[in-house]
Amino acid sequence: MELTTIKDGFDHVTKKQKLSSSKAQEVFDLIDKEMKQTLQKLQSSNGCESQVDCKSSLAELKVKLKEIAPLSQLESMQKELNLALSKYPKILEKSFIPDISKAYRNIDFDTHTINEIIGSHFYRQGLFEVGDCFISETEESESVVAMKSQFQELFRIVEAMKHRNLEPALNWVVINSDKLKPNGSDILLKLHSLQFVEIVQKGNRDRALQYSKTCLAPFASNYMAEIQRLMGSLLWTGRLEYSPYSQLLSPAIWDKVTGELTRQFCNILGQSYKSPLSVTMAAGIQGLPPLLKFMNVMAGKRQEFQSMKQLPVPVELNHEFQFHSIFVCPVSKEQSTEENPPMLMSCGHVLCKQSITKMSKNGTKAFKCPYCPSDVDSAQCRPLIF
Repeated sequence: MELTTIKDGFDHVTKKQKLSSSKAQEVFDLIDKEMKQTLQKLQSSNGCESQVDCKSSLAELKVKLKEIAPLSQLESMQKELNLALSKYPKILEKSFIPDISKAYRNIDFDTHTINEIIGSHFYRQGLFEVGDCFISETEESESVVAMKSQFQELFRIVEAMKHRNLEPALNWVVINSDKLKPNGSDILLKLHSLQFVEIVQKGNRDRALQYSKTCLAPFASNYMAEIQRLMGSLLWTGRLEYSPYSQLLSPAIWDKVTGELTRQFCNILGQSYKSPLSVTMAAGIQGLPPLLKFMNVMAGKRQEFQSMKQLPVPVELNHEFQFHSIFVCPVSKEQSTEENPPMLMSCGHVLCKQSITKMSKNGTKAFKCPYCPSDVDSAQCRPLIF
């Protein structure tokens, strides 16, 4: 969502507020100065002329206060501030449409699946008590509860890593090594590297050498450069922070390895790295504005919108929300669907089925590929599955 307009409006209001406050303080200081000067004159005057002096001093003060015109100055600044404040809610209303029901579609939700997604989201966030309460109130099956124990193990490992304790993580990786190998994961080397650096930093060079022989040597054939760098750090045992290898102590490395371990953990469980609920909400928030704009244009055709099988307007989502390949036919300029799948032609180029049917006159004649001069027989076209 574009927030530049909102930020500019907020900055404008803030600027006016600061100017108004500064001007008010300036006026108050000026009035205070004039009153103090008059008071000093009154206190210093004595004798028979004191009464005359008092009257003249007060008259002079009255003239000066009139020249300062505090009310007009304050009213002017306050008027500008009020104007800016009155415009800002309109900017918010324009940017944040309070009624999003226009973009709703009448879809039959699988309540059981939705409850499972919400319950698993709580467990993924470490909110185990909240998740238990939700599952209990929705009376869901034990399938989600089974996920709880798995994520409890993950959180125990992550919590231990926060305290520089790698033993639970190493044990989990060793136990699941057969499942990690097909993924080409190097998480075990990364964990051993962290442990090696911890030993070196504590000043135990002999133990570090022994640890490298036992735990790092098996990786030498594929990760020689990484291991050589670790072995070079031995020259700075106990004082890595002053060495060329000080970056090995960076907390960012621990965060990165923790994230990698979490990703591999979820992968083995058959779960996505990010919560499906979080991804769905984030994608929906990003896709909502163009849909609302479309519905404002199609205000009188809501029933037509409800019956559409695909979105009537292009909704651009960030790359992080794109999980599947899509194909847009270069002839019809339409995205492929199950009813209109991409078809691989004999020349190796791809068009959608409906475009091929139209160009071949329902398969009665060959046609030229729009990419190359090859003649294409529609009977030889095959569905292309991404």
